[in-house]
Amino acid sequence: MNKRTEITAQTKQNLIDAFWNLYCEKRIEKITVKEITNNAGYNRGTFYEYFTDVYKVLDEIENSLIPSIDELPPVSTPTGTIGMPLDAFLNIWELNAKYYSVLLGDKGDPAFARKLKDSIKPTIMKVLEDKPDIDLREIDYILEYTLTAMIGIMSYWFIKEKTLSRDRLFSLIHRLMEDGIMRHLPL
Repeated sequence: MNKRTEITAQTKQNLIDAFWNLYCEKRIEKITVKEITNNAGYNRGTFYEYFTDVYKVLDEIENSLIPSIDELPPVSTPTGTIGMPLDAFLNIWELNAKYYSVLLGDKGDPAFARKLKDSIKPTIMKVLEDKPDIDLREIDYILEYTLTAMIGIMSYWFIKEKTLSRDRLFSLIHRLMEDGIMRHLPL
């Protein structure tokens, strides 16, 4: 990489980092380009060389956090049945915890959860589309429910500062998915 490319990449990263520090403290509509550039030590013109507005910075961060098809874990198990690879999801989550906990939190972007689900669903649907006697419309709802629950419980785990161990969380999610919720409520 030549020196100019390194400087350009570092400048862009500095702007992203300055934005992120502000985003962790306040909602995006309250963040100005002037604040970002002041915090990063650049002028407004430099910001506009890389981004059109503050929403484009957020888009860039979010898009970098969406797992690609290659990063997603395999969906089928050795027995040929379909299983959710919880451990791999927790690994991805922990790797990006700094961002996920904010983006999926109270001050975050409600659309980010949708982006996550939309990146994962097609991989699972692809595995299921050739199976006989499967209603893909129903599977779509099942996946929506499951992914929403997984995103919710992992967000909550970070909010609660991991009061359950990783193994206990993994076990709980697995039991809830395998046995259902009602079997775990003391009714």
